[in-house]
Amino acid sequence: MLPALDGVQLLAEAPEEPVAGTTQLVLAAVVSIVLIVVLIIWVKMHPFFALMLGSAGMAVAANIPYTDAFASFSTGLGKTVGGVGVLIVLGAVIGQFLTESGGADEIVDTILAKTPAKRLPWAMAFAAFIIGIPLFFEVGVVLLIPIVMLVAKRAKLPVILVGIPALAGLSALHGLVPPHPGPLIAIDALDANLGLTLALGLLVAIPTVIVAGPILAKPMAKWVPIGAPEKLLASADEQKGQRPRFAIALSVVLMPVVLMLMMTAVEAMGMDETAIGRVLVFIGTPLQALLITSLYSMWALGLSLGKSASEVADETGAAFAPIASILLIVGAGGGFKETLVNSGVGDVIGEGIASSGMPLLLAGWVVAVAIRVATGSATVATITAAGIMAPLATDLSNTHVALMVLAIGAGSVFLSHVNDAGFWLVKEYFGMTVLQTFKTWSLMECAVSVVGLIGVLLLGLVV
Repeated sequence: MLPALDGVQLLAEAPEEPVAGTTQLVLAAVVSIVLIVVLIIWVKMHPFFALMLGSAGMAVAANIPYTDAFASFSTGLGKTVGGVGVLIVLGAVIGQFLTESGGADEIVDTILAKTPAKRLPWAMAFAAFIIGIPLFFEVGVVLLIPIVMLVAKRAKLPVILVGIPALAGLSALHGLVPPHPGPLIAIDALDANLGLTLALGLLVAIPTVIVAGPILAKPMAKWVPIGAPEKLLASADEQKGQRPRFAIALSVVLMPVVLMLMMTAVEAMGMDETAIGRVLVFIGTPLQALLITSLYSMWALGLSLGKSASEVADETGAAFAPIASILLIVGAGGGFKETLVNSGVGDVIGEGIASSGMPLLLAGWVVAVAIRVATGSATVATITAAGIMAPLATDLSNTHVALMVLAIGAGSVFLSHVNDAGFWLVKEYFGMTVLQTFKTWSLMECAVSVVGLIGVLLLGLVV
């Protein structure tokens, strides 16, 4: 029970036990998910309101008094924004300084300058993999696509041959590796170890990008042999100005990864109670790691390049506006997850999955795929699947909880199609038809999802 403010109780207390029978709870969950899908797809409602109304519908259908319909939602929203939301904000600041300073461009251009033409698809995949660690998917697309167009033009290669590897790198990191919103949401919901999830996510992402990127791009380039749209070439050619050195830009990208992996290594070796170990665990905790990197990026990609403190402050503020919608959706998703958990439906569905004999990692992937295909939202798919699978994760080892996060993340990117904004973003940037977009982008997303799942299942056999 949260304290009252001026005598008004802010949140009602969420029920601790299921308030309806098994059949009713399952039907309530199905109805609430269908309601969210209908509101997002056909009513064109913003996912924040769709998740909010779906949560209330879930609560009422589960026999929770209508006066308490938003209690669990409000609690979950507050917990999620207070935890995951802060990390997303810090990640956005790092991405803002990388893009505005030209640091991300410097990383990409340096990699491409040292690459022979026949290796360009691999170079684009590697560049996208590196800059995709701290950047949101949409930011990475906007940054990389003009470069893809230039590379394709100058090397006289089909744009798909170099574009798909770049998109595969960004998509795999988006679905599998924190500090991206999807993995962070699942980590929070399943109470997974972030450092361990990061390490395993990178292991899964590498072969996933290779298969779904450079390897798959070869036949795709034959199916859709298009050149670079001229409308993007002019703006790409104009990218100039003072940039940070390659090593400095790369240090900003890798700093949070290194800090969090050091924390995981210290804990794994049982050194977390030593003086040095406690320091490494403290600075490697996600909040501290991203805060340190954010402050470092302000200096390395701002002040040291001649920007004033006022300009750095303005640039920091500019990072907040684009993520407002993401924060709202993530927070609402946390509210929906909390409603699922508090109503008891998560336990019921979990027991059903457990008794079905389906491997839990595969079940997490299947649930995420179903929601992704229905709603077109990787975030909604991750939130819903994580909420449903959370009760089962309590009996898993730390490594398998981390793998559950990755299985859900892999499922959340499956089959991007016409209900996904990313589908239209790629279609317009590449100048493709709807059919061509299905034959390239949609197929690539399926490959990222399936290969990612295979990697997770294989790791599950040995860790």
